[in-house]
Amino acid sequence: MIDKIDEQLIELLAKNGRATLNDLAKKVGLSVSPCQARIKKLEKQKYIFGYHAQINYQKLEKAHIAFVQVSLSDTRAKALEEFNIEIGKLDAVEQCHMIAGGFDYLLKVRTSDIKSYRLLLSEKITALPHVASTSTFVSMQSVKDSK
Repeated sequence: MIDKIDEQLIELLAKNGRATLNDLAKKVGLSVSPCQARIKKLEKQKYIFGYHAQINYQKLEKAHIAFVQVSLSDTRAKALEEFNIEIGKLDAVEQCHMIAGGFDYLLKVRTSDIKSYRLLLSEKITALPHVASTSTFVSMQSVKDSK
């Protein structure tokens, strides 16, 4: 079980994973040692998996984002497993979610531009096991990306 202080720490770290222990301790009303102990406990109990950098994808020339609906021709366990394994090998696929609804998976794909996305779609994504159809939605602007 976690309490309100643990919840505050999680929220603060989600906003800034590089926050100092001093800053975190002050914001939750603890001294540094108990604050550090709580964070270690949250990590050990898997409330916190890790810390991530915010990346400037524009500078890396990977700012093109497309969301792809994927429908499979077969949704039995073995087919899903085969798709899951192969989609994990595509670095441009930033996220892959199995969906309950009118299609099977929703992908978030990051590439340099529409031309490289089209190539990825036609050469890799549609060639994945059991892919029957795809539908693409291109992001025009990221309004909210995280906390």
